[in-house]
Amino acid sequence: MWSNVSPRTPDRRHLTTGRTRRALKVGTLTTQVGGSYLLSALKRPFQSVDDRQKDLLDTHLKNALLIVERSQELKGTFLKLMQMLSMRSDLLPPDVLQVLSVVQSEVPPMPYDMIRAQIVDELGAPPEELYAHFEEQAFAAASLGQVHRAALHDGTDVVVKVQYPGVDQTVAQDLKNVKALLQTFTLIARDVLRQKIDVDGVYTELAERLGEELDYENEARNTGRFATMFADDDEIVIPRTFPKLVSRRVLTMSFVEGYKLADTLNPGVDRELKDWIAVKYFRTLWRQVFEFGTLHTDPHPGNYLVTYHPKLAILDFGSIRIFEDETRAQYLKLARALLSRRRDAAARACVALGYLDEAEDPQPMLDMLDQIFDPVYEDRVYDPRDYNTMERAMKIAAISLEKRVFRSPGHGVFLMRALMGLDSYIQRFGTIANFHRLFLECISDAERRTAGTPAGSGRVPGGARRA
Repeated sequence: MWSNVSPRTPDRRHLTTGRTRRALKVGTLTTQVGGSYLLSALKRPFQSVDDRQKDLLDTHLKNALLIVERSQELKGTFLKLMQMLSMRSDLLPPDVLQVLSVVQSEVPPMPYDMIRAQIVDELGAPPEELYAHFEEQAFAAASLGQVHRAALHDGTDVVVKVQYPGVDQTVAQDLKNVKALLQTFTLIARDVLRQKIDVDGVYTELAERLGEELDYENEARNTGRFATMFADDDEIVIPRTFPKLVSRRVLTMSFVEGYKLADTLNPGVDRELKDWIAVKYFRTLWRQVFEFGTLHTDPHPGNYLVTYHPKLAILDFGSIRIFEDETRAQYLKLARALLSRRRDAAARACVALGYLDEAEDPQPMLDMLDQIFDPVYEDRVYDPRDYNTMERAMKIAAISLEKRVFRSPGHGVFLMRALMGLDSYIQRFGTIANFHRLFLECISDAERRTAGTPAGSGRVPGGARRA
């Protein structure tokens, strides 16, 4: 997730470092957030229903602003962790998520002298020797690093992603600090969202993802994996990496020019283009799940560009998830069973995927899946405005709470995040289409392409973590 920067962006010379200082800042934040919710709870018996709702909303917003402020003070890995949490709609109320989304974009760059020194340390020479041209002003900035435009000596336009010096030194302490904050968020999820949250699971996910995103050599491997996966699709663009200019903290990739996906969501953009993007994104996501078992885990619009052809460019492969081939195959079986309305087959797939035990009643789980996949069930043109995402989510939460359906395997967390991103884009594009036929084509294409593939064979080489 990258944000463009301007020459007026304030200087950011140092991360807040020091174990004690960072622990005190997060400890104070945890105390403030927890205390405010405790005070809100103590006032409830003396308030009307309307006053309770208003007070709870005020508390959400104040705490979200506190978290944003502290994240921008600490920067680095803590800021990245808050960005990750800002995508967890199962963990935090929508009001908090909306305010936390600020940390996605307001990231000032570091000065060039520090970036230059990092390149020298990582690649053994300064940028003026390694590249024919290197722009000192950052092209984009994020929590862990920033991006500069450059050109190779053969004239190839590239971007150079450079990790901030010292950012990896704060990982252990920031993870420890965040675990304490997670305990407070869990209470919010329980009392406000009526969700049961596995704190250890969320913590493990954050730790693994952060480790991956700090390793740019891993990102280069992931990028190559996706390039191989989509080599037969001339409507998908994956950047090329340059191994001699890649290290754990520096990544050089080909420059891709195009419109930001967020810009194509604006009013006035051609309807035909919007519909093309929505359908292409839909097909691309389900191909990842059904055919490759390899998922780009961050649906943030900053990670996609639309080129002028048009083509869809996928960027930022810091963290992907690879499912075991049996998991991929079971998701394909589940999709076919749901579309064919074969409940017994769908239940068996849910057991194989780890959503159910064999002895459990599958009906509540199938009822929740019906809410998610309703737009693809009927062979008809579907208007996304007919699908109320929030209303469906509340129905799913109610079923989960009433029937105590809390089991969610690791691959399910990542798939749900991807599906929420897909739903968000289709809703915002307003694309009206026969999603039943589109989904059926995705299933049929994957069945044809993976026919005869033995479980565990691994269709695409690569070094990403399996989920």
